[in-house]
Amino acid sequence: MTTNSTTESADNGIVTFASARSGAATTERLQQLIRERGLMLFSCIDFSGDAERAGLALSFSRLVIFGNPKAGTPLMQCAPTAALDLPLKVLVWEDTDGRTWLSFNSIEYLRQRHGLPDDLMKPLSGVVALVEAAAAH
Repeated sequence: MTTNSTTESADNGIVTFASARSGAATTERLQQLIRERGLMLFSCIDFSGDAERAGLALSFSRLVIFGNPKAGTPLMQCAPTAALDLPLKVLVWEDTDGRTWLSFNSIEYLRQRHGLPDDLMKPLSGVVALVEAAAAH
């Protein structure tokens, strides 16, 4: 699997990267990178684990929630509705073929959705490099 496989849907603002790692390894690497970069790791929701505990089946699916109040607070000051999409979230999931993917809302989508100025979005643009690093071997 190559890590340069990226898709972005103009319709829904979701960016998806292929990962060279398993879902669990990708999630662990993403969380490690978040901590190394001094970001706050708020939570990791294990959807597939929760489904299993409820007696249901779901392919690997974990939502990593993270951010930095110095980046997010100005966005929420400008547009309180930005809090609906903050902190940032990356979904690590496996498809039916066992391939691992990382998906997140594009920064441009968030900017447009909440009418935010470009200069406030710059601190969030690092999510792409973070996801790329988590997806690589």
